[in-house]
Amino acid sequence: MNDSDKPILEVEDLKKHFPVSKGFFQNTTEVVRAVDGVDFHILPNQTLGLVGESGCGKSTVARMILRLLIPDGGTIRFKGDEISGLNERQFKPMRKQMQMIFQDPYSSLNPRMTVFQSVAEGVRIAGIADRAKRRQRVSELLEMVGMPSASADRYPHEFSGGQRQRIGIARALSVSPRLILCDEPISALDVSIQAQIINLLKDLQAELGLSYLFISHDLNVVSYICDHVNVMYRGRIVESAPASMLFDDPRHPYTLKLLAAAPGEKSISWNSHASPPALNKRIESDCPYSEQCPDLSKACDEGSQKLREVAPGHFVRCMKW
Repeated sequence: MNDSDKPILEVEDLKKHFPVSKGFFQNTTEVVRAVDGVDFHILPNQTLGLVGESGCGKSTVARMILRLLIPDGGTIRFKGDEISGLNERQFKPMRKQMQMIFQDPYSSLNPRMTVFQSVAEGVRIAGIADRAKRRQRVSELLEMVGMPSASADRYPHEFSGGQRQRIGIARALSVSPRLILCDEPISALDVSIQAQIINLLKDLQAELGLSYLFISHDLNVVSYICDHVNVMYRGRIVESAPASMLFDDPRHPYTLKLLAAAPGEKSISWNSHASPPALNKRIESDCPYSEQCPDLSKACDEGSQKLREVAPGHFVRCMKW
């Protein structure tokens, strides 16, 4: 197997549950399964899309990969090495190889630090101690993301949202990572700027050989930038396929619903893969989408819901398939 065929990141049965406390004594009465057994992998130079509505667990997955949250179960492997069991000291070297671009360019930059200070912090961590060399490297990074080197001495409030996101990308690149987690990187930007940032990410990927986990709810953007797409609902992946296959032949009822609601997407109704919508709560199923599914049947209560391969490379968590 060539290195290009080996996943740079592998996630297996990843879980994160949050206890909910209620009442005067704050007793734990229930558990929110924010991430409930997620599996995926990312190949070198590939962009994997993770899509779903707000609250489905997308960002929680990214934060567990970067150890901003500690998983309750499952394994995470980077370049074949398991990293989920590392402590903070052991994990610190991994942060040079994995970085995140955050959703809000206004809160992700320290307003008291100049652009040079924000970006140079990563350059210093990468091993460049000499200030003059750090200054040169920061200038190179800013120019790489389409910002003039003179921006280094200015503060974040002096820039627009799109410019701030470019600075955030430069900061992520400062430690020369191999994997970048993009958490809704354009959702806070004007539509006219979104395309510029997406094209910048594609250009950087081609130039630097980067891999992306691209988290978004914008299916138009996902169809443009992603090679493979995972659809997530209530902590589980319900459909996984190459991007072209997913958009041309969606199978899971939730995927169909997302596509039907997406502005600019081709009109998709409950087509030949699905029956007319009908709410049916009489059947108890471990399917997270059972209460809204138009195809709920007795078969949904007869077996566990697992991802099944319905076509080469196309997996669906649905008893219908």
